[in-house]
This record gives sequence, structure tokens and C-alpha cells, in this order.
Amino acid sequence: MTEAATRRTPGTPCWTSLMVHGLAATQDFYHAVFGWEFTPGPQQLGAYVRAVQGGRPVAGLGELPPERHLPVAWMTYLASDDADETAEMIRACGGTVAVGPLDADEAGRMLLAADPEGAVFGVWQEVHQPETPATGAPGAPVWHELMTRSAAGVATFYQMVFGYQPEPADPADSRCRTLRLDGRPVCAIRSVGGALPRDRGPHWMTHFAVTDVDEAVRRVTASGGQVVRPPSEGTAGRSATVTDPEGAAFTVVRAANR
Repeated sequence: MTEAATRRTPGTPCWTSLMVHGLAATQDFYHAVFGWEFTPGPQQLGAYVRAVQGGRPVAGLGELPPERHLPVAWMTYLASDDADETAEMIRACGGTVAVGPLDADEAGRMLLAADPEGAVFGVWQEVHQPETPATGAPGAPVWHELMTRSAAGVATFYQMVFGYQPEPADPADSRCRTLRLDGRPVCAIRSVGGALPRDRGPHWMTHFAVTDVDEAVRRVTASGGQVVRPPSEGTAGRSATVTDPEGAAFTVVRAANR
């Protein structure tokens, strides 16, 4: 597969990863919930594996150094044609670059950053990706949404850095803005005000597709996870928000709805 065939429009969510304290136990959890298998990945930041579903990569799992006591959370990566240039734009628009830009083996160049409200995200410049990550299939990421106090101000940051066209997701719901690229919805920003968890500030939420939301929630609790929002019907279909045993929150949504 050529580079042109795998290139994603800058700003498109292109990867999601999770840094945890217990990598082996976390692999067991996600294997039980989604059926993921695992293969070795880049080791620049420590032990790291790629989760594979149906023979295609869907996400990454890494292990935090023992001395790093950081919040455990799924991180959304946004595509870039030039990670170094994007880093400068992030700084110029009021964000912070915490790690990088740095090379990830021969696959690409990456950085970790935070928007002006403190939500952490990654940037990925693809150099060589022999296999396009799976999207939309059960067990794969299907949507990414920024949960923040107020969408208005931070939407301007993402618009300036990545060129998004924000618009209301629903005329009856002013709390959510869909971010579009070339007219295509790619992610969203949701204002939740004081409803953010006490132990977490603004953050990106990864939605994973499943064939049966209720069954996925049962697997989560049976494997040591917790339910944050029980299964319910919404505009995007049936979904639920849960956490893994280390507290990383994610949403499961019925696959047919996106």
C-alpha cells in the first residue's frame, strides 16, 4: 500500500492509544471485552503493543514507568502532514507541546500536546503505514469527542490548528459541535460544564464499536471495569460509558449506528 493510499486529511482522528501501569493485565481486560490480540509496537516511550482486530491494528497500549503517576486515559491522535509545523501552530494558538515531535521507528513522527483547556491529545505524521488501522468494525474506534467545559473557546483553537469547520451537531442541542473537514464530520466537541469528573479535566473520549452494547458492558464489569453511564438510547444509537480497571474511560456504541 502506498503512502498516498493511506494518507489521512490533517485533523482527522487517525489513532488512539492508552498508557497504563499494568500492561499485561490491561491486555487481558481488552482481550476479554473486545477480543483484541496484540503485536509489538514502537518502543521509544517504553513497552508498547498494538491491539489487532481481524488482522488490522485498532489501538495502542503502552506501559508507564513505575515512577510516573499520571492519570490513565485514552488519547486521540490527530493526523498531520508536518508534526513540527503543527507543534508550532499549537504553541502559537495557546496550546502546550509536552512531548516531541519525535520519530516513532520508521512509521512516522508524533507529539503529545494539550489544548488551552488542558485536554491532552496526540499528533501523528504518517511516514510509512503498511496497513491502514481498522475503523468502524466491532472492537475498533468509531468516533472521537472532546469533553470540555465550554466548546466555544476551545473550538477556535482546533479550528486554527487543524482547519476544522465547526457547526452545531443538533439545532436543539447547543452543547455539541461537530468538527468537519471538507464537509465531512470527523469528530466533535461537547460542552459538559461542571459535569466533568472531579479527578479529570477536559479530555478526549474514544468511542469503540460493538455488536451488543449491553453484552460489552457485562464483559467490562466481569473483567474488573466500572460503569459510568449505563446503556441507553441516544441520537447516535445505543451506547454506554465505562472504565477499565485502571480508570481509563471509553464509550461503547452499537456498530451499525455509524
